[in-house]
Amino acid sequence: MEFTYGNVAVFAVALFLLAGVYSFVKQGLKIAALVVLVLAGLAFAGGVMWL
Repeated sequence: MEFTYGNVAVFAVALFLLAGVYSFVKQGLKIAALVVLVLAGLAFAGGVMWL
């Protein structure tokens, strides 16, 4: 496995989106949280495939 700046950036975006999910759930915005969770999953999957 080789971590590059690109990989780390993609994983950072995934973590940022997960923080957004937490924020939306805290505010009671369940649909928005689900959408952002799907985006976080796609970002994480993209980072894993890029490895």
